[in-house]
Amino acid sequence: MSIRKWQPVQSIQSSVVALGKGYLSVRLQTALFEAHRSLRGRHLLDFSDITSEELKRLLQLAHVLKEAQKSGFTHHLLQGKTLAMIFDKASTRTRVSFEVGMSQLGGSALFLSSEQTQLSRGEPLPDTARVLSRYVDGIMVRTFAHASLQELASYATVPVINGLTDEHHPCQLLADVLTLEEHFGSLAGLTVAYVGDGNNLAHSWLQIAPKLGIHIRVATPPGYSPLQSVVDEAKMHAVMQRSQVLVTTDAERAVTGADVIYTDVWTSMGDEEEYEERLQVFAPYQVNANLVSKANPNYLFLHCLPAHRGEEVSAEIIDGPHSKVFDQAENRLHAQKAVLAALMADAGSFGEELK
Repeated sequence: MSIRKWQPVQSIQSSVVALGKGYLSVRLQTALFEAHRSLRGRHLLDFSDITSEELKRLLQLAHVLKEAQKSGFTHHLLQGKTLAMIFDKASTRTRVSFEVGMSQLGGSALFLSSEQTQLSRGEPLPDTARVLSRYVDGIMVRTFAHASLQELASYATVPVINGLTDEHHPCQLLADVLTLEEHFGSLAGLTVAYVGDGNNLAHSWLQIAPKLGIHIRVATPPGYSPLQSVVDEAKMHAVMQRSQVLVTTDAERAVTGADVIYTDVWTSMGDEEEYEERLQVFAPYQVNANLVSKANPNYLFLHCLPAHRGEEVSAEIIDGPHSKVFDQAENRLHAQKAVLAALMADAGSFGEELK
């Protein structure tokens, strides 16, 4: 008698109530297989080389991993794996979510401040990448220049994950769209208005939104707009997915009718010397009661945190009923676990039949 091998079934949305641990196990295997088959061993530096389908598979895996964690279902998909975490910038959410995520997945994380490694004494990035690749199974980097991350990744033989650079913040955006999918049920057709600095978050929104059918509007002061190359890429994908991209200096135009309003601090790490100037330039772009009155009445407010109440957002908005900033912060954990599992898991994570 022939034994029928297990085959992946169609992905099931995480809104479906689990029918017990065995059923959750099947859905977790399915979601992991779907994400893993094209992403295993790859880097996540930004979203430029990630397809729409790959993004959807990552989100589905994040949904199921979140359900597994909430239900107490053991999911040690990275048993025995180690993640090296290189930090050039201070962090709360990035460090804690990656460390906890690796622990919940059965692995471990190693914190490496650049000041406490040979990088601070001039060791070339290629050498660091080659050495770490022989010790660990993945590298997460939170740094300044995106080019430095790209250089390290080009020499690493294990997956490299962007924990934040000056140009891109993909892990944050995966948590953001996971939050929106949980709330709205579907992403296609939503309108997101990003108001503030045309920084790494604006770039990552422009990269991810069109691929998921989200209409993205970015409003910045003159001289602070996102990179034109990123805007051009976003418009290309918008044509393919029938979504819309708007980059403007008019905050009200961006927010009018929007389903989601998103902002970030006006002065990012590394720009502290511009603080006083930025306070003046960005003042008309504060997310406050007057601005949000132009949005969809059932809008959501998102902020990647930390927030400066009274600067980029008023307290009544970030602490009000439309704010989902702490759901968003929690989802850093679940979204990053999906990335870690998809990039770093072994075939054995799926069971012996799928090796």
